[in-house]
Amino acid sequence: MKLQFPKVHTDSLKKVFVSFYIKNTRYRLYNGKRINSTTDPNSYPIDQRLSIAKVLAAEVYSFLINGGVLLSHRSNNLVCGKLSDLDYIKQALESKLTGDYSDKYKSMLQFGFNCLKKEIGASKLDVKGLKNILARYCSGVSHNTLKRHLNVLINEAVSLGMDGNPMTEIKSKKAKAIMHKPFDDIATIIKDIKTFNRHLHLCCLLTYGCLLRPHREVRELTWGDFSKDLSFITLSGFRNKSGRNRIVPVPGFIKTYLNPKGLNDNIFTGEQRSMNPDYFSTLWSRYKKQSNVLKEGQTLYSFRHSGAIDIFKRTGSITKLQKAMGHSSINVSLTYLRGLEIAELKEEDMPMV
Repeated sequence: MKLQFPKVHTDSLKKVFVSFYIKNTRYRLYNGKRINSTTDPNSYPIDQRLSIAKVLAAEVYSFLINGGVLLSHRSNNLVCGKLSDLDYIKQALESKLTGDYSDKYKSMLQFGFNCLKKEIGASKLDVKGLKNILARYCSGVSHNTLKRHLNVLINEAVSLGMDGNPMTEIKSKKAKAIMHKPFDDIATIIKDIKTFNRHLHLCCLLTYGCLLRPHREVRELTWGDFSKDLSFITLSGFRNKSGRNRIVPVPGFIKTYLNPKGLNDNIFTGEQRSMNPDYFSTLWSRYKKQSNVLKEGQTLYSFRHSGAIDIFKRTGSITKLQKAMGHSSINVSLTYLRGLEIAELKEEDMPMV
């Protein structure tokens, strides 16, 4: 087989790949998966990727010149020729489903793949097909959420050899911000919830007092996450949204409701399992229907927002707020504050006669 030595290129995302032709068909490999190699240039820092890609190019050349044929990630069968776009996207999905991601994230990726499968079938993925899928969602939030997950799949498919990502030509839809209206009288709300359900009560206390996110960080807490004296909670990076290790103090008013058991036991179930992902959403919906103290726009996340306001008002420090909230950067905290009902001007700041 006549084969030129693969060339190394860099795409618009600064990812490197090797490119070569077999029988007038162009192939692009971003890693060595299809030749049973573990070489992955894009897992390295940007300044090292080109040198590692040259190693991949040499491996590909040696593999093919010695009679090797490209492997499909779909099965153990050997295949020649280029896969369809949907096949590449299916490979991308399978790769993501084996990763250490939340069930909700994986579910959204599966949903996105199902939408693509129904829309494009054996056809080539294009802008029109993607717009047809996204046009079914009037809500800006739903539109952008699906777009984001589709983009993950398509980018991964491109890294496996698919040509181009038409999603780059589609703009996000302007979405109306979801406001979690803070509470005026946090003590009254907490007391009312305490009479409704003890689990929801503890969840709200931890969301407000420790600024933990309720649906995963709070729900998955074990007694081993607390210090021996219950003064601190420690969460590893893979268990919170920012991806960073997080240590938060536990206020005294929460400690009285903590009754430690086995270190690996969940604080709500008392077993080595957590409640289902929708547990607190369901409890909150039930509470909301019978509550006479909630106002329009107040949600379970309003406890976290209320806690953030309290910290910022008392400290005036955006850095302390960032650390308390577990945000990845100060810019995230600044964006977050724009949605909080904090009065930026006081009466004494206004013009005087």
